[in-house]
Amino acid sequence: MSARGAGAERAAPEGVHRVRTLIANVYFVEGQAGWVLIDAGLRGTATMIRQAAERQFGRHTSPAAIVLTHGHFDHVGALDALARRWSVPIYAHPLEMPFVCGRSPYPPPDPTVGGGLVSLLSPLFPRGPYDFGARVRMLPQDGTVPSLPGWRWIHTPGHSPGHVSLFRDADRALISGDAVVSTRQESLTDVLFQLERVWRPPAYYTTDWAAAGRSVRALAALAPEYLATGHGRILHGDLMREALDRLARRFAELRPQHGRYVDQAALSDSRGVIAIPPPATAPMWWRTAGALTLVAVGIWLARANRR
Repeated sequence: MSARGAGAERAAPEGVHRVRTLIANVYFVEGQAGWVLIDAGLRGTATMIRQAAERQFGRHTSPAAIVLTHGHFDHVGALDALARRWSVPIYAHPLEMPFVCGRSPYPPPDPTVGGGLVSLLSPLFPRGPYDFGARVRMLPQDGTVPSLPGWRWIHTPGHSPGHVSLFRDADRALISGDAVVSTRQESLTDVLFQLERVWRPPAYYTTDWAAAGRSVRALAALAPEYLATGHGRILHGDLMREALDRLARRFAELRPQHGRYVDQAALSDSRGVIAIPPPATAPMWWRTAGALTLVAVGIWLARANRR
């Protein structure tokens, strides 16, 4: 059973602007003294993000800061180019620091979970380590969000160790990152057409399913009015909340039942990854489909590079 029924994107929180960078979202969030960029999309999208910011805020604009929900490749791809261009600080949770300060790669993705072409392709995705240098700073321990009074960050691990979501109590606006998404990110069709459902974190990169379930329940308990996610459209209102509550209540059955990290989580600390469970054994048909997919993508990339 899926957590469908969220309804169409009807409204966005005041001062929150979504920019879709192919398969992932970034957000411009307005504060009292400027605006803040939340996440940094895919590699090669820096110009797209800058141009969108200039359309929204005027020429030569720059944010007061960049805040990361987490550091996976589709959320930090344009970060180096943007941070150098704008000369602004980058904020992340302490447990995410090893992955964005060059100390550790993320655990390997699990292509056997979630179904869909994106899951099959996940072994090709970069997993770092990324090093964004001295600009990276820890989020304040008191839960405040730099340059965004009225917002607070909430630790929502599971998809990554230092994943955070942002919440504004005044209007119950939630920026969930990948702790909860609003399209089935494992499916290329769902991603391309932005088919809506309130859904679990992208399965192939989630390395602690018990923590992911706790994070979903914590976000559902906030009863958000707006749900702005790392993948998919912004959703709003009662149908969204009902779907989020249903996902929280039934997370144990909606999460994958078999996979590398389902029964045993990857372990990490301030140094980065310290223990990874062995790979899951996929059914023969799944391994065959995965191998054929990787071969097809490899041939396509080789031909593209010769053009």
